[in-house]
Amino acid sequence: MSRTGQFWRQFDFVLFGTTLLLIIFGVLMIRSATIGAIDPDIINRVPDQIQYAVIGIVLVFVLAAIDYRTLGGLHLWLYIIMVILLVLVQFVGVEGDGGAQRWINIGIRIQPSEIGKILIIITLGYHLSQRYHQMHKLQAVFMSLLHMSIPMGLVFIQPNLGTTIVFMVIWLTMIWAAGLRLKHIGLFAIIVVVAAPVLWTQMQDYQKSRITTFINPESDPDAFYNILQSRIAVGSGGFVGKGYANGTQSQLRFLRVRHTDFIFSVIGEEFGFVGGIAVMGMIGLVIVRILRGARMASDALGSLICYGVAAIIFFQTVVSIGMNLSILPVTGLTLPFISSGGTSLLSILAGIGLAESVIVRRRRV
Repeated sequence: MSRTGQFWRQFDFVLFGTTLLLIIFGVLMIRSATIGAIDPDIINRVPDQIQYAVIGIVLVFVLAAIDYRTLGGLHLWLYIIMVILLVLVQFVGVEGDGGAQRWINIGIRIQPSEIGKILIIITLGYHLSQRYHQMHKLQAVFMSLLHMSIPMGLVFIQPNLGTTIVFMVIWLTMIWAAGLRLKHIGLFAIIVVVAAPVLWTQMQDYQKSRITTFINPESDPDAFYNILQSRIAVGSGGFVGKGYANGTQSQLRFLRVRHTDFIFSVIGEEFGFVGGIAVMGMIGLVIVRILRGARMASDALGSLICYGVAAIIFFQTVVSIGMNLSILPVTGLTLPFISSGGTSLLSILAGIGLAESVIVRRRRV
């Protein structure tokens, strides 16, 4: 059989098809959330999302065609590129809401921290695949943490606490998959407890406000406003929702940042419990197919890459939906495939492409 025939026979069309459905649904929900907008930036969200989606779909096939082991061999260069991009944010970064400096402008605005999430999966995956037989040694665990510390620190000082936590989740997931020993978990738990007060002093006021508002909503009524509106939107949707583009909280502009952080509230209001469960089910199917790829991977690097991609999608989904339901603090993390955000969508689709690269080269059973 030709290599092309082998590629298409091994390609996971269930994973790709579900991803495509989620993207299309996301574009429709962004359209609903931005109907009647007068801000040019908001008006352009739908065509921008479509443009990035097309680029992202092409990226899926490009990365699927590239042997992930080749990318693993380039791990040092990829790590250097990631660090350079994150350093550039500090010098030529574009400032956004809340004073966060997270973007750079190269003709189009890109968010290096989103690119970094994918690059760190490749570089950390290669690092661990070369040392997984040493995971019983504390030194090996600390070396992997050191590998993460430079990009993670650069993301934290942007400031971008949400993505910093995503980096930590990637590390925890991948090192667990590589064979982290239970005896080391307690030690790192102690480190986290000791480091927490230091991290608190380094956080921006708006980040502290999100946490204190979650614990005590009455402490900042203005910050709590959107959380309350989100809760009302989801609750008013009932079982089947009010219908597409018929949500009162979103269409009457009571719900802020409804096209990004709080897009799940728009889904809940317009499609109800059924729509929310359907979206979670499709994202769950994507995660299951990626984990299937991890189980069938031909080597440790492929397996670790799949675990890293699945970790990003799972964690961001849980946090995004959790903050829409006011059971988790607001972090600004996007709902994968659905929320408006070009670089975020590209990074998730790059992850799908990497997973497909592993899947099409899986071991023969």
